[in-house]
Parts: sequence; C-alpha cells; structure tokens
Amino acid sequence: MTTAAARNGALMTVASMMSVQLGAALAVKLMDGIGPAGVAWLRLAWAGVLMLLFVRPRPASFTRSAFLSCVLLGITTAGFTLLFMVAVSRIPLGTASALECLGPLAVAVAKGRGRGRLLFPAMAGTGVVLLTQPWAAAVDLIGVSAALASAVCLGAYILLTQRVGDAVTGITGLAVSMPVAGLVVTMVAGPSVIGHLTPHLLLAGLGLAILLPAIPFTLEMLALQRLTAAAFGTLMSLEPAFAMMLGLLILHQVPGLPAVAGIALVVLAGVGAARRGARPVAGAGHREPALVVE
Repeated sequence: MTTAAARNGALMTVASMMSVQLGAALAVKLMDGIGPAGVAWLRLAWAGVLMLLFVRPRPASFTRSAFLSCVLLGITTAGFTLLFMVAVSRIPLGTASALECLGPLAVAVAKGRGRGRLLFPAMAGTGVVLLTQPWAAAVDLIGVSAALASAVCLGAYILLTQRVGDAVTGITGLAVSMPVAGLVVTMVAGPSVIGHLTPHLLLAGLGLAILLPAIPFTLEMLALQRLTAAAFGTLMSLEPAFAMMLGLLILHQVPGLPAVAGIALVVLAGVGAARRGARPVAGAGHREPALVVE
C-alpha cells in the first residue's frame, strides 16, 4: 500500500487510542457500583449486541477457518479486557499500561523487518519505561502478573485482528468476535453483577460500550488492513503517552522530566513506525496472505 494508506492507518490507530482513554476515564465512575470485572462485562456485552444489530453477519460470509479466527479473537478480547481490569485495580494505571504495551512491542519485534525492526520498538519501550517509571511504586505480583498476561492476549489480539480483517470483508468479523467476548465475560463476571444492575447503569454501559470497545476495535481492524502488525504494535506504545497528556489537561497531573522524555521517544517511534508501516500489495486480484508482514 501507499504512504497515504499507512498514514490513514496510523490516524485510525491514534483515534482508537484516544477513544480508549476517554472510555477508560468514564469507566472509573462505574467501578464503585459493579467493580472492574462488572464494567468489563457491561462494555463487552453491549458491544456484542450493537455489532449484531448493526453489522448483521451472514454465515455465508465466513469460511470455517475465518469463523474460528473470529472466535479466537473474541476469546483474546475478553482475556485482555478482564486481565487489564484486574491489573489496574491493584497497580497504577501507568504501570499497567506500560506492562501491557510489551505485547504490541513483542509483535513489532517479531514481525518487523529492516533497520527499523528493533530501533522503533526499542525507542518506544525505553519511552514507556521513562514515562511510567515502574520502579517508583511497590510491586504487586498479582497486578503485575495480570498486566503481563494481558500483554500476551493483546499481542495475540493484534495478530488475530489482522488475520480476520484479511479473511472477512470490512468489520464483519467483529460481529462474531464481540458477541463471543461478551459471552466469555458473562460466564466469568455476569452472575455476580446482574443483581446489581439498574437502568442508569445499563444506559451508562451502552454509552461506554460505544466509546470502548465498539469504536476503537472497529478502527483497529480497519487500521490493520492498512498497516503492518509491526507498525501497529509500535504505534500502540503511544497509549501511555496519551494517558499522561490527558492527565495533565483534565486532572492537572504535571509530568516530570523523565516522563516528558518518554513521551518524546514514543512519539518519535510512532512517527517512524507509521512512515515505514504500509502493508505491501500483491498483484491485481490477489490478496496478501494473513499475517505476512513486510
């Protein structure tokens, strides 16, 4: 694809991250009533319903392999959503975000090629460490383990999202993966939450599901049809920087010099990844195989 396609993919990724941050900020207000797992369940359950209503997938649109990929995508989506909620309930949000970013960075290193394969992920990884300064807080092994497990699920999510996007037209795959994610989280958190639901919580959950995950997951699938998995994984490391900038603007949390340096590094890494991140196009009438990333 062209540089313009890569730029559009990068813009979609950035818009997705901004939607995630806004949704996460609003989700905090619901946690007191139904807890982190309850918020995750409400988000994914509503998102699954919305996708089924508006996309209306047809069975004929899927091969057996594509449908299985959609189901696996739903399971990994439920996994990193629940695990990240567990992490942020025990360790600082910035530390959890930095640890979760290791998943996308691992994808960037594994799938990248050329001189930027290690350079941009290394820049982003260094920036994330400076940005969050995980050594400044006491270590909670359960929280750290949950964040690392979430990173594994997020790395798998990136690869599976690209595979589904290559195999199924548009965002049809999300109309299968999101209901699956909702069902998985329902089995884990639903029974303990349903009794605490009120009309207010249900409406708030609907609005939250639009911001997170309906909009960002749609944007990410479209972005991964334009970007390599390596470029997308590096761009995802911008998320802790967005969190810190929103903290400054909304919560008046002033970052120190190491954090500012970290922001600069991840922004530079993100720009570099976007410039080099267009997916190649095969000859006319032929689609690149899923997960073949240049």
